[in-house]
Amino acid sequence: MSLPGEAVSWLLDGDNWRGANGIVELTFDHLRVTGLSMLIAGVVALPLGIGIGHRRRGGRAITVVANAGRAIPPLALIIILASEPSFGVNTRTAVAALTVFAIPPMLINAYTGVRQVDPDALDAARGMGMSGRQLLGRVEIPLSLPLVATGIRIALLQTFATATIASFAGTRTLGTIIIVNQANEKEYAVLAGALVIAVEALLLDLALAWVQAAVRPGPRRRHRLTKGRPALDAVAAHG
Repeated sequence: MSLPGEAVSWLLDGDNWRGANGIVELTFDHLRVTGLSMLIAGVVALPLGIGIGHRRRGGRAITVVANAGRAIPPLALIIILASEPSFGVNTRTAVAALTVFAIPPMLINAYTGVRQVDPDALDAARGMGMSGRQLLGRVEIPLSLPLVATGIRIALLQTFATATIASFAGTRTLGTIIIVNQANEKEYAVLAGALVIAVEALLLDLALAWVQAAVRPGPRRRHRLTKGRPALDAVAAHG
């Protein structure tokens, strides 16, 4: 039997889906690590990016931080953190490393989304007497949502994919299938594990695309933003 055929046979074996080391349980572990990393990164990156974008200052610093985060190889950071006594080989190390890689896309997109809001819309809002906080909450954040959502989508997909190698830090993820079977020289099982990760990443991307389309301001959303405020027609036109 060919290697792909053996991989399919492995996937069709129900025993490989059940138990502590089965695909189902490892998928939940993979999603937990990914979700925790995204939550921490979002708490850090989104308020920071939106706040700096609102003030129209610090763009160069944002770019430097984002590029620095992207430049570090994921596996190298995991190994470095795992060698530190304060981290070690555990889930905390994997989450810390994944958080570092999740921050740049969300940070730069949050900043850019707010920073690129139409100046005419902002002038119209200021002309109506909106305060800085009202400007941010009623105009800048709603109009920047599509780009912010794109940053979250990119970060989540990158984090999900990178979580595969978190198994090197002693964290149970779908990468465990690859590492264990590679050590046992079961190439067909390694291929099967890679297929599972690829399919789940594709399904996740489709789900995120649907969510991103849902938050994109449409005619009804723009109407709510401008209802009762004719001077904000520019806001409606911008979306």
